[in-house]
Amino acid sequence: MDKFAVIDTETNWNDEVMSIGVIVADVKTKRKIDAVYYVIDPEYKVGGMFAGELWLGEKYARVTSRSRALKEIKEWLNTHGVRKLFAYNASFDKRHLPEYLKYEWYDIMRLAAYRQYNPAIPDSADCCKTGKLKRGYGVEDVLKMLRKNQKYNETHNAVLDAQDELEIMQLLGHGLEMYDVARLK
Repeated sequence: MDKFAVIDTETNWNDEVMSIGVIVADVKTKRKIDAVYYVIDPEYKVGGMFAGELWLGEKYARVTSRSRALKEIKEWLNTHGVRKLFAYNASFDKRHLPEYLKYEWYDIMRLAAYRQYNPAIPDSADCCKTGKLKRGYGVEDVLKMLRKNQKYNETHNAVLDAQDELEIMQLLGHGLEMYDVARLK
């Protein structure tokens, strides 16, 4: 396997997926190879906390039904030979995409939020005995730490967030084998 995918979803007020962004990346370099972005119709019409961000990736967006989007994404992942899906707080995305249970799911947050895996966590950070940050371990906070730049704001657009999550993996610098501790069962 020489490719993996980072996936992100955004949900509407009814807790239904209204958009899906997926980035395929190279295992060795963790560099983006390809991306897809779907806005789910009619679910996006319900609105949601981040509905205003849906069209930020508009040039990439394909607006279609959930079933069509999931079918096309699966076919696209298969053409890339992807079997491993990575996500930040992966249990959320996995729960919202039960059609993808046959993929191997890995949680980026399980490494990013722990002192032993994330050298950017400052010594002054409030951590549990396990080394996990007690707070401030969302994508936005972790990227600020890793980039050493406090000006970043997460967009909450599925394809742009997937890109940010891939960047977290790049900046952490771990090989994919390290994420075996972050595999969801």
